[in-house]
Amino acid sequence: MLPVLVALTLVELGSGLVLDTLQATLLRFPSLLVLVPVTIGLAGNLGAIMASRLSTATHLGLLAFEPDDETILGNAIATAALAATLFPLVGAGAWAVQALLAGTRLTLMTVVLVATLSGAALATLAVVVSVAATYVAFRVGADPDDVVLPVVTNVCDVLGVLVLFGVVRLLV
Repeated sequence: MLPVLVALTLVELGSGLVLDTLQATLLRFPSLLVLVPVTIGLAGNLGAIMASRLSTATHLGLLAFEPDDETILGNAIATAALAATLFPLVGAGAWAVQALLAGTRLTLMTVVLVATLSGAALATLAVVVSVAATYVAFRVGADPDDVVLPVVTNVCDVLGVLVLFGVVRLLV
């Protein structure tokens, strides 16, 4: 497990470097700064939920890793639905907090759109990363409970930063 943890630590350092390079954008649009920790946390949580459910299904022998696997499809739909309901609320909340504290330069619709598009992309990536990590753990004979959750949450945290700022670059 030590090599995996070292690799994940290096991945998280990359996330910090991305945040550092985008410091000027965050300071110019503080409502995006409010959005950063929540988006990162939700991305990791989406991945953790999906990975946990897939690990349990693996232990129960319910996962076939086939394209038409109902367990994977059902969990993917649930993850997408969760993201579709939470991320717009997070965007509105980030805008409201910033508007109440110091005013905001971005409109409510812009912040909600950034959060919603980021959430949609992150839900898709969380599903892909969770299925891939669970499949690899299953194939190499590792316990998915020990390996998949740390890998997925760390990767989704980093993807949260990258996706959020990719969307910001497109829209703002």
